Amino acid sequence: MRSPSFRTALWATVALALAASAGCARPKPPEKERPVDPQATQLRDSIQQPIQKAQAVEADVLEAADKQRDSIEAQAN
Repeated sequence: MRSPSFRTALWATVALALAASAGCARPKPPEKERPVDPQATQLRDSIQQPIQKAQAVEADVLEAADKQRDSIEAQAN
């Protein structure tokens, strides 16, 4: 027969193994719909703003260039 200290050590080892395995849970899968970080949208908006402004002015610049070209051609003739 085994000594009482061996049984105590065995039960302690089993209890420790169970406690350790209980702490190891399967990780949760990532959420499918994660909200966008507000800083990311602010950065994107600050980058897009001058581009959109330039695109809005582009038609006016092209029209002014056409008028200037027509004026130069009219003076040359």
